[in-house]
Amino acid sequence: MDNTAAIYTDAEKAREHLEAIHWPHGPICPTCGNAHADRITKLKGKSTRPGVYKCNECRQPFTVTVGTVFERSKIPLNKWVLASHLMAASKKGISAHQMHRMLGVTYKTAWFMCHRIREAMKEDVASSGPLGGEGKVIEADETYWGRREDGYVSPARKGKPYLKRKKPMKNAIVGLVERGGKTRTVHVQHATRDAVREVLVTTADRKSTLYTDDSNLYPITGQEFAKHDTLKHSAKEYVRGDVHSNTIENVFSVFKRGMVGVYQHCGEAHLHRYLAEFDFRYNRRAALKITDTERHDQLLAMIEGRRLTYRRIGEAANA
Repeated sequence: MDNTAAIYTDAEKAREHLEAIHWPHGPICPTCGNAHADRITKLKGKSTRPGVYKCNECRQPFTVTVGTVFERSKIPLNKWVLASHLMAASKKGISAHQMHRMLGVTYKTAWFMCHRIREAMKEDVASSGPLGGEGKVIEADETYWGRREDGYVSPARKGKPYLKRKKPMKNAIVGLVERGGKTRTVHVQHATRDAVREVLVTTADRKSTLYTDDSNLYPITGQEFAKHDTLKHSAKEYVRGDVHSNTIENVFSVFKRGMVGVYQHCGEAHLHRYLAEFDFRYNRRAALKITDTERHDQLLAMIEGRRLTYRRIGEAANA
């Protein structure tokens, strides 16, 4: 068995793989940041877990999983690595039920593992920078998915709830995509001009060319961009030369097919994590010459600095 396959079956090989990604030049103490090899000791002994180091500066023991989404987990590390590979390689996702059957863990454990991995998939917008730029094209659109939690009241009704509405209200999602580049989708509480503008100006470079449909959410904000062209979808106009929003529609299509065919249900409190998952895979798609292995290694590199607990999930669900 080669080392690539071994990381999915051998916890020790999985740990070594993580150390190679996070510590290419040797272990680093997550508490004080000490990276001097002569001031870090690898602990050994029958009562010591594999992969434990001790920092001689702050006197704290640590492993490669400290400060990551894998921290303080009793699940073997190779199962974490396999789960992250399955989620990174599956274009439309993989359900927690399928994960629990493949990994041999309980459904509850598989569900929580998936949410921890989605937490790691969130893009660091501050470091990755805005989409687009001078000479580049940004497509923007909004879509609606799922069902809002009970008690939702539209701001347009001045606090009055819908009493005779037959169809449930759906969650609003605003999406942007740079042609040939990355995408970002955001769950907003209300799809208003102000909410859409907030997403646009904080996500896209205003030197970009902006293409949208004829929704009244975009004309005013579009004036802040280098150029803004629209398509009149209400008149069945979908392409006019180079002007179209088919790219962002394709992004929404993959998301909805995954949600219908794989996940089937998603509570509003967790929608932002599912969006992060689909964004992660699209931004590292095969069309950008990124393989499943490379995408997986990039995901493992993003697990640092992310923590997610059952308590936080419960609080989010009850918020």
